Amino acid sequence: MEELLVPLFPLQVVLFPRTNLPLHIFEERYKEMIGECLAKEKEFGVVLAQENAMENVGCMARITEVVRKYDDGRMDIVVQGQRRFEIMFLDRNKAYLRGAPQFFEEESEVVPADDERRKRAMEIYGEVVRLLEAEVEEPPDAEDSQLSYQIMARLPADLNFKQTILKSRSESERLTDVIAFLEKASHRLAVTLRTRRKAGGNGKRH
Repeated sequence: MEELLVPLFPLQVVLFPRTNLPLHIFEERYKEMIGECLAKEKEFGVVLAQENAMENVGCMARITEVVRKYDDGRMDIVVQGQRRFEIMFLDRNKAYLRGAPQFFEEESEVVPADDERRKRAMEIYGEVVRLLEAEVEEPPDAEDSQLSYQIMARLPADLNFKQTILKSRSESERLTDVIAFLEKASHRLAVTLRTRRKAGGNGKRH
């Protein structure tokens, strides 16, 4: 039974495969969990948790860097997303939650490198970054086999949408959904910025 279980870290974040996530570990139970993962070179699962509800699909995380260890046991670490999984059942026999994962892979063919959606996804991603005036890391590779994940990991977006993207087993469907989502977001951002500019220009000088 023990070998079937993996540690679970419920967070208000969605981790995608092959993307990086910095974490600050401060709760006692998670200090214990991360300490064991480091000692045994084990992965743990990151699952989205909101308002006392936890999703049953998550992404395994591999610790790639321990940035800092504090005297009180707190840690700053960086993890990288690995395989996706569905939780089959939970175990509460330790201070932290564990679960039995069923891993899954893509079910559809890879989106061709010359697919027009790749170009459109990169265009609209760039537009949203510009409107947000955000500082982002190196832009995603347009030919990445899971471009949808690479784009969404770099942007602040609705967690429920991100979770839907994580669960999807088709990059073709994900790309289509990401483009539609970002086009709407781009339009909303553009309208908001125009409204702010107008409001800022209507003031009177005294």
